[in-house]
Amino acid sequence: MTKKRNNPETIAIHGGDYRSDPATNAVAVPIYRTTSYQFNNTEHAANLFALKEFGNIYTRIMNPTNDVLEKRVAALEGGLSCVTVSSGQTASTFAVLNVAQAGDNIVSSTDLYGGTVSLFTHTLSKLGIEIRYADPSNPENFEKLIDDKTRAFYGETLPNPYLRVFPIKEVSDIGRKYNIPLIMDNTAAPVICRPIDHGAAVVIHSLTKYIGGHGTAVAGSIVDSGNFDWTADPKRQPLFNEPDESYGGVVWGKAVPELTGANVPFAVRARVCLLRDLGSALAPDNAFAIIQGLETVALRMRQHCANAEYVVNFLKKHKEVTKVIYSTEHDKPIANRAKKYLRGGNGPMIGIELKGGIEAGKKFIESLKMFYHVANIGDARSLAIHPASTTHSQLNEKELAASGVTQSYVRLCIGIEHIDDIIEDLDQALNKSSKGNLKAVS
Repeated sequence: MTKKRNNPETIAIHGGDYRSDPATNAVAVPIYRTTSYQFNNTEHAANLFALKEFGNIYTRIMNPTNDVLEKRVAALEGGLSCVTVSSGQTASTFAVLNVAQAGDNIVSSTDLYGGTVSLFTHTLSKLGIEIRYADPSNPENFEKLIDDKTRAFYGETLPNPYLRVFPIKEVSDIGRKYNIPLIMDNTAAPVICRPIDHGAAVVIHSLTKYIGGHGTAVAGSIVDSGNFDWTADPKRQPLFNEPDESYGGVVWGKAVPELTGANVPFAVRARVCLLRDLGSALAPDNAFAIIQGLETVALRMRQHCANAEYVVNFLKKHKEVTKVIYSTEHDKPIANRAKKYLRGGNGPMIGIELKGGIEAGKKFIESLKMFYHVANIGDARSLAIHPASTTHSQLNEKELAASGVTQSYVRLCIGIEHIDDIIEDLDQALNKSSKGNLKAVS
C-alpha cells in the first residue's frame, strides 16, 4: 500500500503491507505449516542465530503466517512490533517475565481477569516475582507501592467483573517518572481503545476473544509500542541493560535499536529468549484462524457496543434487575474514564445483579435460550455466566466481594445478533428468574 492508513477497518484487512504470497501470488494469507526453514548457506545460518540479521529459523520462534498476523495486530494497536504466542495467558506471563526476575516486583491493578489473578498470586510468586496490588480508582495508589525493584505496572483496559475503565494515562505518567513501563491488557477493548495512544508501553491481547471473535482458536499477542526508553535507567530495567550470556553478552536495550533501527527490544527479547526457551508458540493454523476474525473486528466491535447500549437501557428499567454494571454506569469520576479512553463504543460486556441472589442467578442462566452458557468472552454470539456458582465458586464471601462478584451477579457478553432477539431472550429469562424451579435449557 502506498499510503499509510490509520483506520482500523482498513488496517485489519491490509495492515502489515501483506498484498499477496510472494511464491504464488495468493491473496489469502497461506498457512505455512512447517517447522523449519532452509538456510542459504552456513554464513546465512550463523548470522540468523547470532542475530546479525533477521529471518526465519524455526517455527517455535517465528513463522510467515504468524508474521502477517503480528504486523496487523501491531498496526491496529499503533505499535511498532508484535509477538504472537499460544494464548492470552501466555501473553500475560511473557509480558511479566520479560521485565522481571526473582526478587523483582510489579504493581498490578486489583481489577483483573480471574485467570490473571491466579497466575500472579500462585504461579509467578513461586518464581520469586512479587505482585503488589493497587486499587485503580486512585492512580496514586500505584506510586505508593514502588520501590527500587519495581519493574512494571500492569492493568486491564476494561476488566471484568468490575468493568471500570483503567486510568491509562494517569498511571503511565506516574510510571515514566520512574522509568516503569505500563503493560495493558486490551483484550476486551480492541479498536475502541488504543492504550499506546495514552502512554502504555506494552499492549497484550487474548486474541481468542474479540479479535478472533469466532471461538475456534486460542492465541495471544504482545505489542511493543516503541515509545519506551529501556536504557534511560539501567538499574530500573536490568534485563535490557545487562549482558545476556545466552546470546554472547548482548545488551538488548542497545543492540536491538542498532540492529533494527527501531526501539523494540521488548518484542525482540520476548521472541528470541522467552519463545526460544519456553516454547509457547502459536501454531500457524491458529494464526490463520485469528486473521479471519481480525478482518472484521472493527465492524463487530461497533455492533457489540451498539447492542450493549440498548441492553443497558433495557436492563436499567427491568423489575428483576437491582443493579447494572457497565463502563458508563459507575460514579462520575470512574464513568468519565469511559468517555476519555473509549471511542466508538463503551464496551461489549455488562454485569447485572438480580433479585433473589444466587438462586435467581442460576434460574436466569438456565432460562436463556439464545445466549450460550460459557466461560469465554468475545464471541460473535451472545454469552452469559453466573460467576458465583461457576468461575468464582471456590472463593469465600470476602474474596467474592473483593473480586466484584456478588451472589446475584451475572456477566453478559453481548453478541452481534439482532437487538430484538437479544432483548427478547433476556426479558423472558429475567421474568422466569424469580419463579419456581426450572429445568436447564439445553
